Amino acid sequence: MSGRLQGKVALITGAARGIGRAQAVRFAQEGADVIGIDLCGPVDTVSIPHATRDDLAETAAAVRAEGRRFVEGVVDVRDGTALRAAVDAGVAELGGLDTVCATAGITSRGMTSEMTEDQWRTMIDVNLTGVWQTTKAAVPHLITRGSGSITLISSIAGLRGLYGVGHYVAAKHGVVGLMRSLAQETAEYGIRVNTVHPTNVNTPMIRNDVVARGFRPDLDRSPTEEEFAASARTMNMLDIPWIEPVDVANACLFLASDEARYITAVTLPVDAGSTQR
Repeated sequence: MSGRLQGKVALITGAARGIGRAQAVRFAQEGADVIGIDLCGPVDTVSIPHATRDDLAETAAAVRAEGRRFVEGVVDVRDGTALRAAVDAGVAELGGLDTVCATAGITSRGMTSEMTEDQWRTMIDVNLTGVWQTTKAAVPHLITRGSGSITLISSIAGLRGLYGVGHYVAAKHGVVGLMRSLAQETAEYGIRVNTVHPTNVNTPMIRNDVVARGFRPDLDRSPTEEEFAASARTMNMLDIPWIEPVDVANACLFLASDEARYITAVTLPVDAGSTQR
């Protein structure tokens, strides 16, 4: 099957790499033009390597290689004014908006009773308020279109608790609540809203020394690839340590397509059975 998003315009945040890039490329392969948003810079309290402008340029090149248009915006999703301006500019250039993936997010570790206020606040601001800002920028354009879909990227942490990341769990649960209310509020305009809940994904957000050490606190050194994978594998029902970004992108593509035209307000795990262990 091809052309599932032919002639559509997609807004994707966190588009420079990882899941966001996979979404941009898959959507382009199915006929969509893309507005790709990313901070392309560091976030306070986050120690893993950040995306860069070169990363976003690689996403743009991959979309254009599929014969589709790409409009980029280097924007912090916490900055509602700048985000709305970037979305408005992209919509004006590409001629409308049909589907949204709110994918931008961060990760950090810390015991809930010990983390700093900055850690807590930054996590909520990016992973929850940034998602709200994305929907706030996008919904008026979808209403103008008279239809559309919004997919908010949550996590298995939006459906269950996880150790040592209480701020992340709180934000991702909040995304589910936002989705459920937004689905109610926008249904009259023909807009569908859903969440997707990945397990660990093979992206720079997971595949780095900071996260690897968090998975193996029993070691006084950085774990090897095999040691990290063995620990990550225990989270899932299927015998894999992590899924690939395209696995998440494919789920989002389905939700954005007409195949899912009557699916709204659902929480869709792409988790190798993690939430059912």
